[in-house]
Amino acid sequence: MIDTRTAPYAATVLRVALGILFLAHAGLKVFVFTPAGTAQFFASLGLPGPLAYLVILAEVLGGISLIAGVYSRIVALALVPIIAGAIVTVHGSAGFFFTNPNGGWEFLALWIVGLLAVALLGDGAYALRPTPVAALRTSKV
Repeated sequence: MIDTRTAPYAATVLRVALGILFLAHAGLKVFVFTPAGTAQFFASLGLPGPLAYLVILAEVLGGISLIAGVYSRIVALALVPIIAGAIVTVHGSAGFFFTNPNGGWEFLALWIVGLLAVALLGDGAYALRPTPVAALRTSKV
């Protein structure tokens, strides 16, 4: 049974946690590896180097959007291919466990499940722009 009193807060915790993770992931690319270094890494994988800049932008904007609760369902779905791409291009061949050399894909799989949960749950509490369904539920019409 779902506790309707606390479920919106659970959705918020998940949404904000995922947003923070995306900002941290983008920060790693910007401040540690540098955007140019990330582009070189993408190129070493056979991907277009400039794609790295789009991924960084998506992670930053997506992270901010999730934290703020703006179009959370759409943003969560839009970020799934980025994480799936990391599994396919980098972590998939390393096996399942993230402790494997070169990191496995277990953490990324959990990240995808979390994003799908946000897409299904909606914004939760304290969203700047709640989804229309959530807005209807809270209206006093």
